Amino acid sequence: MHVALLQLASPAEESVEDRIARVTGMIDAEHDLAGTDLLVLPEMWTAGYFSFEQYASRAEPFEGPTLTAARTWARAFDLFVHLGSFVEAGADGRLHNTSAVIAPDGAVVTAYRKVHLFGYGSRESELLTPGDQLGVGHVAGPTSGITTCYDLRFPELFRSLVDEGAEQLIVCAAWPAARLEHWRLFTSVRAVEQQATLIACNAVGRQHDVALGGHSRVVAPTGEVLVEAGTEEGFTYAEVDSELPPAMRAEFSALADRRWPVPIS
Repeated sequence: MHVALLQLASPAEESVEDRIARVTGMIDAEHDLAGTDLLVLPEMWTAGYFSFEQYASRAEPFEGPTLTAARTWARAFDLFVHLGSFVEAGADGRLHNTSAVIAPDGAVVTAYRKVHLFGYGSRESELLTPGDQLGVGHVAGPTSGITTCYDLRFPELFRSLVDEGAEQLIVCAAWPAARLEHWRLFTSVRAVEQQATLIACNAVGRQHDVALGGHSRVVAPTGEVLVEAGTEEGFTYAEVDSELPPAMRAEFSALADRRWPVPIS
């Protein structure tokens, strides 16, 4: 499976409309996308994760401009698109950090509202409402689970996705450069402990004096880092062996050996 990660910056002076148009231009001009199976974008790239004061004005319905753009790209390049995430205005008026994966025919494969909202140096947990459901679906073949940024610090969420059949884990993020080593650590550990391929796309640039870390990466269930990007906007590609997770789980049965909760006699 051929995977493309698109690192993006979200400068404060750029409108959502201009940003979607700019990113669409980047994608349209990227001839290497031909033959790619999956494109993944970062967290909150349309609104800008750290643009908290603009969450309400930049919120959109689920079937809004971000999803519409992702559908266009999926159909144009005949690939799956993980659109990163956007500020979703729910029918009840509450706001969510929402992700979705779009199939080549434009259908929504799966959607996910971020469960773990960040509070440290962030207003996300104050302004948004957490989700309460998993995001699982077949993405370019493998059963895949989707998570968002801060979720990486909660292994129980990833184990729940594996219990639902996920062999591939896709993460969109706006992870700060100040905690880059945590990003590297958690993306590697989640792949190894869940015996799954982990595909993680992070934002870059500066948002309201916060430097985003970039270094989007793909990690095999063996712990091998198949690719790691730098800190610039642009595309990074990796080739993923979709047969490796089930083969590893059959050979080295760590998941099958679990005994939690411990039986009480």
